[in-house]
Amino acid sequence: MLPRLVARSFWMLSRWKLVSEPAPTRPTVLIGAPHTSNWDFVLMLAIAWRLGVDVHWLGKKSLFRGWRGPIMRRIGGIPVDRDDPARVVADVVRDVRSGAVFGLVVTPDGTRGGNEYWKSGFYRIARETGMPVTLGYVDRTTMTTGLGPTFDLSGDMRADMDRIRAFYADKSGVRPERRTVPRLRDEPPPVSTP
Repeated sequence: MLPRLVARSFWMLSRWKLVSEPAPTRPTVLIGAPHTSNWDFVLMLAIAWRLGVDVHWLGKKSLFRGWRGPIMRRIGGIPVDRDDPARVVADVVRDVRSGAVFGLVVTPDGTRGGNEYWKSGFYRIARETGMPVTLGYVDRTTMTTGLGPTFDLSGDMRADMDRIRAFYADKSGVRPERRTVPRLRDEPPPVSTP
């Protein structure tokens, strides 16, 4: 109840406008992009709390040390041990099988932009768990943020990424100069036509 009240107050006072498709009704990998600022985290929580989405998000283990640990876990944080990333997928599969409806927030363009490629973990998690992908966004040019479409990945990585690129093509992020074009390192090259 308190998170929804906080979110409602945030949206009344914020310069940002929530423009969103309905919240997913089954577990989903929720992409947060473009991830160019720490403000993206605040916006993600405000979106989730306003739409009633139970979010889990992956964070480096160091964020969960000391007094921050209980707070980070309370707002959906899952510590990631970079030496054992397979455990994260196993934990997500367990949660999906339990029937829980949640959004697993992943920022594939990395830590606030400036990378050449997106990290492919979101794609692997969605394929291995059978979860759809929901395209969450931040667009400074229109001062809007929210959830875009939710869809199942086809397994054709190039086609799936073309669909994702098309959605994010006009989204700039809070710090547009840090935006990373949605592209995976292991993505097949475009098919050339004779």
